[in-house]
Amino acid sequence: MELQIIWFILVTVLFTGFFFLEGFDYGVGILLPFVAKNDLERRMFINSIGPVWDGNEVWMITAGGAMFAAFPHVYATMFSMFYMALFLMLVGLIVRGVSFEFRGQHDSDCWRKLWDNLIFVGSILPAFLWGVAVANLMKGFMINSDKIYMGTFWDLLSVYTLVGGITFVLVFAFHGITYLSLKIDKESVLLPRLRLVGTCLGGTAAIFYLICMAMTYADTDMYKSSLSLGLMVLAAIVFVLAIIARYYNRCIWAFTGSSLAIICTTAAVFAGLFPRILISTMNPEWSLTVTNASSSPYTLSIMTVAAFIFVPIVLIYQGWVYWIFRKRVTAKDLKY
Repeated sequence: MELQIIWFILVTVLFTGFFFLEGFDYGVGILLPFVAKNDLERRMFINSIGPVWDGNEVWMITAGGAMFAAFPHVYATMFSMFYMALFLMLVGLIVRGVSFEFRGQHDSDCWRKLWDNLIFVGSILPAFLWGVAVANLMKGFMINSDKIYMGTFWDLLSVYTLVGGITFVLVFAFHGITYLSLKIDKESVLLPRLRLVGTCLGGTAAIFYLICMAMTYADTDMYKSSLSLGLMVLAAIVFVLAIIARYYNRCIWAFTGSSLAIICTTAAVFAGLFPRILISTMNPEWSLTVTNASSSPYTLSIMTVAAFIFVPIVLIYQGWVYWIFRKRVTAKDLKY
């Protein structure tokens, strides 16, 4: 297998891991002001992701670094056309990170409410922007023969991409519900509420997911790949099964289903793109692919050796962290 294909697969794996792990982080933050009714419940929400949220964000940094090293032309083009969106996303992530740390530094209801609202903003904004970005990846961009984006920030916004952003927010919120169901104390009054909200939220997310699938068929060529089509259909099926499992209080199966739906969707997007990475709507021949946008074979070979050494170490470490903090959050464990 060629090194360009290996790195395309590795970038796919990194983004898949990011959406899977950071997805429930975003979901918990999105749900925080609406589902948690008092300070005790909000602290339980925050403590459920407290030990892991920053580690989950590393997947995004690693994916961006891998893109820069393996496909520098893609990195240059993508980061220039997504400059404003990435800036807003970065602001959201900074605000969210600061909010986690500052929330418990002053004993005041107004103070805590301020940072709770900022956690919500710092969660929903990146989730929405990622949905817009992924929808644009499938739709394509105004890229010329010199690999330069000829559009503006506003050209990235359309009915299709906005539906993609809303879909990401709803799916991540449901993913967060399923995660909380596994992390909140079994004796907490939160669990029945999570079941009710999760069922309603999951149904809404499923509707938007199906609308987004239909619009993807109409506006893109993703389904020309049988693998992409199969993964999308599989994602829709397991997502519906996750909603049913959430309704019947099968929390482990619900979380497994929402996780598989996110994993299959991400894999479907990259499968539909291959061998392209950025699609040019001006001329298909101007699209950036794994061959015309990659680094030199020597660079890729060095990176491959480093990846096979360090990626397993990172996976083992993060798995160990999740194992250490695997227990449910109770009132006596609260920190933030």
